[in-house]
Amino acid sequence: MASGTGAEEVAATFGPGWPSAAVGGDPGVGAPARAGEPALGHRRICGELRKLGFVVFATSIRRLLSGARLEPAPRGGPNWREFLRSQAASMIACDFLTVETILLRRFYVLFFIAHADRRVWLAGCTRNPTGEWVTQQARNLGLDFSGRGVRCLIRDRDSKYSNSFDEVFRSEGIRIVKTPVRAPKANAIAERFVPTLRSECLDWLLILNRRHLEHVLRVYVDHYNRERPHRSLNLKAPIPEVSVLDRRDAAGHVHRHDRLGGLIHEYYQAAA
Repeated sequence: MASGTGAEEVAATFGPGWPSAAVGGDPGVGAPARAGEPALGHRRICGELRKLGFVVFATSIRRLLSGARLEPAPRGGPNWREFLRSQAASMIACDFLTVETILLRRFYVLFFIAHADRRVWLAGCTRNPTGEWVTQQARNLGLDFSGRGVRCLIRDRDSKYSNSFDEVFRSEGIRIVKTPVRAPKANAIAERFVPTLRSECLDWLLILNRRHLEHVLRVYVDHYNRERPHRSLNLKAPIPEVSVLDRRDAAGHVHRHDRLGGLIHEYYQAAA
């Protein structure tokens, strides 16, 4: 659109104080406005303006949008990333990871992770993840997830997940969402936890047996949930035990607590 034409029309129609970006007046301002409200078409904008006391025909709004070179509102639904963000509070994901001991015995670890706060649940580990074993782990956690308001469980199409596994969650009102074949990014949050666990813990230890592995995983998951800062949570832990306060004037020393033989460090401020 030519500079000033759309803005002058908007000002003449709604008054000089009306933001031209609402109807796509100036291209430099209208584009970010449409980017912030990508689903608003000319009729929807007409309705929003009437709520604010401005009576304008939808055809006039369509003409202004067209003059500002703004494309019509898309008719498709949200993409996968937008869907996950909007539904994060009611979604969890699950996945398997494998761990080998010093005797080259392979164990399979089943875990669940919440999309909203990144909290992790360790379901269990076994050398033979049969359908019955996986279903039992689902029974152990299904009621807890239902009480948290979980409505969707994301999982891949691994054959370890039997129909009885899905039925446990369906009975609690949780919908099963299967990711596409060979699409690990569709379950990115669970997939990202695996290299985090390896780089911060498992790659630095020699696992002796199942009992040792379970102990290591329990300690790390407790640290991950209660003490480890997460960038997606504004550097907070999924389950912060103490609210973070402004301690610039607080007296006292900082104490360090070592876990797993000093592999993991946790810091606390001593009482004054």
